[in-house]
Amino acid sequence: MEAVEIEYLKKQSAQYLNILKSADKGYNAEINVLNYSELGCVITNMLKLCILALEQDNGQKLSIDVGLVLEQALQLFPTDEMELLDIINEMQIKESSVEVK
Repeated sequence: MEAVEIEYLKKQSAQYLNILKSADKGYNAEINVLNYSELGCVITNMLKLCILALEQDNGQKLSIDVGLVLEQALQLFPTDEMELLDIINEMQIKESSVEVK
């Protein structure tokens, strides 16, 4: 390739290849949601998609990679936020048991 072509490809790459961000173990892609409720809907629909795909399998080759979809749903699941909800719930239980005494 000529230097001009390489320069052109670099310019085009900078303009168009911006979804994947370099990370320690590969790349990250950002998903935009309005709130946790919408994130929950995205995860739920991904899981429903996998259920439907598995039910429709009947030994046929699926065009849906169920494992990949499940892996993505797992990565989207807000584990840290769930731990925070557990802490808040425990605090609520302790507070309500103190009020009862």
